[in-house]
Amino acid sequence: MIPALAVILLFQLGGEALSRGLGLPVPGPVIGMVALVAAFAASPRLAALVRPVAQGLLAHLSLLFVPAGVGVVAHLPLLREAGGALLAALLLSTILAIAAGALTFVAVARLTGDAADD
Repeated sequence: MIPALAVILLFQLGGEALSRGLGLPVPGPVIGMVALVAAFAASPRLAALVRPVAQGLLAHLSLLFVPAGVGVVAHLPLLREAGGALLAALLLSTILAIAAGALTFVAVARLTGDAADD
């Protein structure tokens, strides 16, 4: 278990070092995750080592949301003050993200000739 956790954390650390060291606009953990997936593709043995620990982390993923919930409760006055604007921003950004995804899907389907005839 410790070696698998060390692998996960080392890839996250490496991604963070690259992101900060090169001034990249991509978060370090994202870079680390992409590198970890590439390492899994190159070494199925590494994937087999990390798989049980990753599945255990995913099984208890909801526990990682507890600190965020505590943070929200700690800032309730700010949430009351700006709650309407936050809700509007969340709704608008969700609608725009869904629309962008749908339009991208349609564009790619047309480019590849897989467009459904309705």
